[in-house]
Amino acid sequence: MFKKFRDGVNSAVESITQRDLTKKALEKPLYELQLALIANNVAVPIAEKITKEVEQELVKTKVGRLSSKKKLTYDALRKSVMKILNAPKDKIDLLEIIRENKANGEPTILAIFGPNGAGKTTTIAKLTQFLINKKLTVVIGAGDTFRAGAIDQISKHCQRLGVKIIKQDYGSDPAAVIYDTIQHARSKKVDVVIADTAGRLQTNKNLMRELQKIVRVAEPDLNIFVADALTGNDAAMQAEEYNKMIGIDASILTKVDADPKGGAALSIVYSTDAPIIFIGVGQKYSDFKPFDAKWFADSIIAEK
Repeated sequence: MFKKFRDGVNSAVESITQRDLTKKALEKPLYELQLALIANNVAVPIAEKITKEVEQELVKTKVGRLSSKKKLTYDALRKSVMKILNAPKDKIDLLEIIRENKANGEPTILAIFGPNGAGKTTTIAKLTQFLINKKLTVVIGAGDTFRAGAIDQISKHCQRLGVKIIKQDYGSDPAAVIYDTIQHARSKKVDVVIADTAGRLQTNKNLMRELQKIVRVAEPDLNIFVADALTGNDAAMQAEEYNKMIGIDASILTKVDADPKGGAALSIVYSTDAPIIFIGVGQKYSDFKPFDAKWFADSIIAEK
């Protein structure tokens, strides 16, 4: 994964190492670096920010050897990427949120949003398995009542996982389904409610208002956006629109294992000011892990 990102960055770094570390001499190779970042789904404002921070690190340091220049450049790049990934003001510890709510006798309510094709239903199943592995109980609300096969799809996952699903007929009010799910969780002392929602085009304002209704009714602890890493900058634009409409507290990035570029993660965090908390790296329920900013930075910026 992230091969194109690494190749583009490595090429730009090679150019940097051939120059004196002055603002004038670095102008062209830093522009090449900026273009490499943009080509790998890093939004333009972020690419400009990273390039500027790398320039500042380089020009203030006096080194002559190629190896020292190279190390300095890679270190500056990683530092800038880490700064972006760690920028969101709210740091989220999902398990701690669940523990606190459980201590107060309340379920934790997670509302899952995202466009069609992002892998939202599979992500809900993976998240459910993750929570089961932590000895937590889960109930799922089948809030995608707008697509004929959606209820069947999530029901099959619930059957495999051995968890309760609350559902109504196709065309039912999704907010009512989620309300019933929360009431069930409270009466049965279930730890976590996961609210499925219909995948929607973020440009459809009427349908987005339906999601706003779900948020008003459910009052989720977290609104979680599911983004497809392979859609690149489109994922960031979708996340930004959802954030404006309903507020995004955290994101889950899917299909990371198939992503040769990697820039979508940076763009999504920058667009929403919300952290990525999990990534999907395959099709199995176990192909799901907490997001690690250092691992990500080391993966996309690896010295040759």
